[in-house]
Amino acid sequence: MGGFIVMRKIGLIGYSGHALVLEDALNSKGRKVFGYFEREKKNYSLLTYLGDEQLEANMEWLRNNDFVVAIGDNEQRSKMCAMLFEKCGHHALSVAHQTSYISSSAHIGNSVQVLTNAVIHPLSKIGNGVICNTSSVVEHECTVGDFCHISVGTVLCGNVQVGDFSFIGANAVIKQGVKIGRNVIVGAGSVVLRDVPDNSKVVGNPIRFI
Repeated sequence: MGGFIVMRKIGLIGYSGHALVLEDALNSKGRKVFGYFEREKKNYSLLTYLGDEQLEANMEWLRNNDFVVAIGDNEQRSKMCAMLFEKCGHHALSVAHQTSYISSSAHIGNSVQVLTNAVIHPLSKIGNGVICNTSSVVEHECTVGDFCHISVGTVLCGNVQVGDFSFIGANAVIKQGVKIGRNVIVGAGSVVLRDVPDNSKVVGNPIRFI
């Protein structure tokens, strides 16, 4: 006789606009969010407020349940994921909206968020803690480093490489084969036709450095 499967509760770490999108993505897969952790209670939430995640009593809850880090900023998300893994012993959940598509030959890291209508095509590699936001497209054989944010409507054409901690703004297009360095910011609506080195900021069509 088999044992009962106990479904762990899910808590959100942070509660802003990005958290609302993640809650919707979890709901699309039949997973309900129990509550959220923040330093202060939000007036607009219908979820249970669970307090500051760094309090020891709340850490015990997180050790025994699942959590999603609902922080859009790459560096802050990275630090939170690292702290929680160290103290709780397990990674933040990965989330994929029901309408998203992830190829069976793509490699997906830990704590990845693939949101409404986002697409990840064959042989792409998505690092830990990456956000592939609404209607973004990661084409075949792309590599996206750890804790990047591929923003709303962005298109990475085939064989694009994006370094760790880079932010690709809404509706940007990255030409096939282009290499984006580490900690790069690509402005919204930009068209990137050439490589971009580490720690750069680029905007425009075609891009210019700022």
